[in-house]
Amino acid sequence: MKRLLTVVFAFFTLLAGQPAVAGVAIEHWQTAGGTRVYFVASRALPMLDVQVDFAAGSMFDPLGKSGLAALTRGTLDLGAGDLDETAIAEQLADLGAQLGGGADTDRASVSLRTLTATDKLAPALAILGRVLASPRFADDIFAREQTRTVSALKEAQTRPDSIAGKAFWEALYPKHPYGRQASPESVAGLSRDDARAFHAQYYVAANATITLVGDLDRTSAERIAGELAAALPTGSAAVLPAPPVPVKGSQKHIAHPASQAHIQIGLPAIERGHPDFFPLVVGNYTLGGGGFVSRLMKEVRDKRGYAYSVYSYFAPLKQPGPFQIGLQTKRSQARDAIKLARSLIDDFVKNGPSGEELAAAKANLTGSFPLRLDSNRKLLDNAAVIGFYGLPLDYLDTYQAKVAAVTVDDVKKAFSRHVRGDYLTTVTVAGE
Repeated sequence: MKRLLTVVFAFFTLLAGQPAVAGVAIEHWQTAGGTRVYFVASRALPMLDVQVDFAAGSMFDPLGKSGLAALTRGTLDLGAGDLDETAIAEQLADLGAQLGGGADTDRASVSLRTLTATDKLAPALAILGRVLASPRFADDIFAREQTRTVSALKEAQTRPDSIAGKAFWEALYPKHPYGRQASPESVAGLSRDDARAFHAQYYVAANATITLVGDLDRTSAERIAGELAAALPTGSAAVLPAPPVPVKGSQKHIAHPASQAHIQIGLPAIERGHPDFFPLVVGNYTLGGGGFVSRLMKEVRDKRGYAYSVYSYFAPLKQPGPFQIGLQTKRSQARDAIKLARSLIDDFVKNGPSGEELAAAKANLTGSFPLRLDSNRKLLDNAAVIGFYGLPLDYLDTYQAKVAAVTVDDVKKAFSRHVRGDYLTTVTVAGE
């Protein structure tokens, strides 16, 4: 039976990968308890994807308890109500349903994919409801996951890429929660009561966003969202900390025996929904986001042979997220590679892309955009981001037009405002 359901689900997943029809109609409302709901009807297949996001990412870790948000989310679906982790796994398998999700810097998410047949949908949603509202945080399970997390963090402390990433965020956000990183010691000091308290504070209706994509009508979507939200305490929305204060750029060198130097360069840039998002994204395609056609790749890799790969990107968050350049090179070449990357940034900020580069960037970003919406899962991801970050409901419909409207002057002005050379921080692990 389980094997048959697996085959059926694989079939539906394959069909869900067919190109989406242009235009995504996102409906939005709010429950009585303050939960924001976003709904996209997709009637081609008898399935539903639902995701519940809470403002409960690592930025809300209490001081001295870094790692609590991730550990709370990691143990959330390992026993809930009258179901232990084995019972949850077996019942989901029998229903052909899947739970997913995780925790990042801003969000903690729980998602469910299920068939919409009556005998499948209701019990699958009941499991989701238990996981959200009544997690057990059993002693043995919590201790097991805590031990596993501590071991993973200790292993990460040996890898130069992880060391560089942690040092980079600490350097960019020295007095902001984005800069606090989980450590073996901080996670080892957490308790089951900490997880319970974190869940009670943040996994509440007023702090939740529910996104549904699938074979439902509006009435059914309202009923499902209402039942999920009603099972949660009303609570209150999470209070954000003060935005990060820009700090002057710095250079940090960390000794390590690795043969390759790991280099990260960047600074805090923009938050989600910032009006300069489109000029920055379009410009970054030319600078370092366009793979083999980007300037960084051509100059750092192709012409000088400093690195096999080099990239740049903007990662807007609830509060200003980083602009980041990353590369690996020989230890002896680290200084030259950094000097070259910095000179390429300076030139790009001053002069922007050429007309030809801008046209190529727009063509790629607009041409590839439908691939971001070609499955229910991708629709869910995009609609959930729109909901959680409060982006306009027509964000997906207007994306290509906004990319197409960007000019060279727009890119130059946006980069001048957000990528100032004197605020760039460089972290090098294993360089000479």
